[in-house]
Amino acid sequence: MIRQKLAAALIATGLAGVPIAAAHAADPPARRGEYLVNVAGCNDCHTPGYFLGKPDMARYLGGSDVGFELPGLGVFHGPNLTPDKETGLGGWTDAQIATALQTGKRPDGRMLAPIMPWHAFAKLTKQDIDAIVAFLRSIPSVKNKVPGPFGPGETPTGFVMKIVPPAPAK
Repeated sequence: MIRQKLAAALIATGLAGVPIAAAHAADPPARRGEYLVNVAGCNDCHTPGYFLGKPDMARYLGGSDVGFELPGLGVFHGPNLTPDKETGLGGWTDAQIATALQTGKRPDGRMLAPIMPWHAFAKLTKQDIDAIVAFLRSIPSVKNKVPGPFGPGETPTGFVMKIVPPAPAK
């Protein structure tokens, strides 16, 4: 009895430091997906607060509060990648998520912002894409509708990082 209680206490203490995503990503494909999402830096563009120096990990992958302004194209915010049905990927099928990751095409036919590195993700194996999808399905849902996208003549409603071309050489 004492050994069982000691073992339970050790396990509980050991799990206290496990990130939320890892606790939800118990199956091997989701764990692989978590690894790939972390290595790819998805958190950078898709977690609120990241570009302001204070990532809100309680809303991990819940959509950026800072947009990218691309000259001539407009302003784009990293969308909510959580399974929220209204503001995230919860209404997308696994195949639609995989297609967006590998072709840049959303279910509504629009292309993802050019800053999204889908060209690189197109080279991932089917198993790796399936693992990323499994991980995205396993994380806590966050209700967060990001602003935009905003066309070149539209006024953004939040913070913006501008990509500024260099001045012409003299």
